[in-house]
Amino acid sequence: MSLYLGIDTSNYTTSVALYDSTSGDMKQKKRLLPVADGVRGLRQSDAVFHHTRQLPELVEALGSQSELSGIGVSVKPRLIDGSYMPCFLCGEGLARSLSAITGTCMYATSHQAGHILAALFSAGKLMLIDQTFLAFHVSGGTTDCLICRPDKDKIIDISQAGTSLDLKAGQAVDRIGLMLGLNFPCGPALEELALKSTASYKIKPVIRGTDCSLSGLENKCMKMKSDGVPYEDIALFCLMYIYETVNAMTVSALDKYGKIPVIYAGGVMSNSIIQEKLKNKYEAYFAKPEFSCDNAAGLAVYAYLKSGEKKL
Repeated sequence: MSLYLGIDTSNYTTSVALYDSTSGDMKQKKRLLPVADGVRGLRQSDAVFHHTRQLPELVEALGSQSELSGIGVSVKPRLIDGSYMPCFLCGEGLARSLSAITGTCMYATSHQAGHILAALFSAGKLMLIDQTFLAFHVSGGTTDCLICRPDKDKIIDISQAGTSLDLKAGQAVDRIGLMLGLNFPCGPALEELALKSTASYKIKPVIRGTDCSLSGLENKCMKMKSDGVPYEDIALFCLMYIYETVNAMTVSALDKYGKIPVIYAGGVMSNSIIQEKLKNKYEAYFAKPEFSCDNAAGLAVYAYLKSGEKKL
C-alpha cells in the first residue's frame, strides 16, 4: 500500500487528503476558514491564524499512518514568478516538518496545479497529463483559461491563455450574494436562490480575445436590485452572465488552440446551472463537487505522480 498526503491552505479552506494509490481511494478532510457575517473575506493574518488552529485537527482526523510514500503541498497560488500569499506558508511549514522528521519526500507545487489535478482525478481523466488540454480555473481568486502541456518536472506546464481583466467570477458571486443578504462564501446559497427563478435572459458577455471583463456584472445586479427585481432573478442573471462569459472564452480558446480536451475546475464550476449548460455544448470534463472547491486531493495526486510510482 502506497499512501500520499496532500496539504492545501488556501485563502478559503484548510484541507488535507490521503491518496491510496493501490486501492485508488481518496480520503479528504477540509474546513472552511470562519468569516464573520456580511464580510467579503479574510485578512491574510486571520487566514494564517485559522489554518494554524485547524490543520492539526484535520490531520488527526485522517488517522494514524505508519508510513507515507510522499507529501504534496501547495506553496503559492500559481506557478509564476511573484505569486505569493502568506496563507500557504502554513501548509508548507507542516509539509517540510513532516518530511524532515519522517524522511518522506516533499513535492511542492501551486494551488492552481492542485485544482487541475483534482479535477482530472475526479473525472477519471488523469491520462490527459500526457497531452495538451485546456483547463479553466474559475474561483474566488481566478477566472483563468489555461493551456496545459506535459512536463516531466512539473507534471503539467501551465500557461495562461485567457483571464478576467478585472473582477473574478468568484468575487462577483460573493459580492452579489452579500448584496442579496447571503453569507460568505455565497456560491451554494446563490445557486439555491437562482434555481427558484423562471426568468430568461439574453446576455452578451464582454470578451477581448480570450480575455474577459466581469466588472460590469456587479453594477448591473445593483441596478436590478434598486429597480425591485426579485432576488432569485438577480441570482440567476449573475450565474447566467458567468456562464456566457466562460462559454465565450472556451469558444475563443478552442478556435486558437484547436479541438483539444477541456476540463473545468474551481469552486464556481461546481455550480449545477453553469455545468449543465456547458455540458450541453462541449465534450468537456468537470470535477465532482467535493473536488471542485478548494481541496488537497490534487496535491496528494501530485505527490503520487512525482514519486515515479506511475511511469509517465
